[in-house]
Amino acid sequence: MRPPALAVEKVSHRFGRFQALRDVSFTVERGAFAALLGVNGAGKTTLFSLITRLYDSTSGRIEVAGFDARRQPGEALARLGVVFQSKALDGDLTLRQNLGYHAALHGIGGRAARVRIAEVLALVGLAERGGLKVNALSGGQQRRAEIARALLHRPELLLLDEATAGLDLRSRAEVQALVRRLIAEEGVSTLWATHVFDEVDPADEVVILHRGAVIAVGVAAEIAGSGTLAERFLAMTGETAEAIAG
Repeated sequence: MRPPALAVEKVSHRFGRFQALRDVSFTVERGAFAALLGVNGAGKTTLFSLITRLYDSTSGRIEVAGFDARRQPGEALARLGVVFQSKALDGDLTLRQNLGYHAALHGIGGRAARVRIAEVLALVGLAERGGLKVNALSGGQQRRAEIARALLHRPELLLLDEATAGLDLRSRAEVQALVRRLIAEEGVSTLWATHVFDEVDPADEVVILHRGAVIAVGVAAEIAGSGTLAERFLAMTGETAEAIAG
C-alpha cells in the first residue's frame, strides 16, 4: 500500500517562548483535496514552512509521499510543488523565461524544458501568454502562472498557501476550479491553506487549525453538522464573526 501524499504527526514548533504549533497531526491521501482552514495567525504558514524545510520542527514527524522531510529532505522536497503567498516569479521577465529558469533549478533543460513548459502553460490555461512579461498578466493569471511553476517537476503534492489572497471573486473562483481540475485530471494531491470558509466545499476533507492546534479533522459537512462550517468554528473556538471576516 502506497503511503499518503502527506503525513504530519505530532508536529510542534516554537519561536522563542511563543508556541506556534502544538502536536499537529493529520494526513492528506493520494489524489485528495484537503483544506487547511484557520483564521490569520492560526499557524498555517508556519506549518507550510516546516513541510518545505524553511524551518526545522521542534518535534514530530513530517513525511511527503513516504519520505521523512527531516531525514530525507531531497526526496521529500522533490515531490512537493509549492505556491506561497509571496510571488516567486520575476515580473520583468516573460512567463516562459521565468518557467525556464525554474525548470533549470529542477534539472530540466533543453528540449525537455520547452516541452514541459508548454504542457504546464496549457494545463493552467496560459498557453497563449508565455511571451508576456509577468507584470502584464492579471492577478488571477499570475496566480495560475505560480501554479504552473509549481507543477514543472511533476510533484505528487501541491501546497497552496492562501492562493486566492488579493484576488477578485471571479479570479478566486477560477483558481479554485483550476486546482480541483488538476486533482481530477492529473492526480495531484493538494493541501489548500485558507482563512476563507467559503472556499471549502461540503465534501472536502478539512483540517481546522486554531492557535497552533488542530481542533477538528474530517469531511466539512460532517464537522458543520446542521449549520455552516463557519458557525461550527465559532462555536468551537468562541471567536467572534469578525475573526473570520478578514
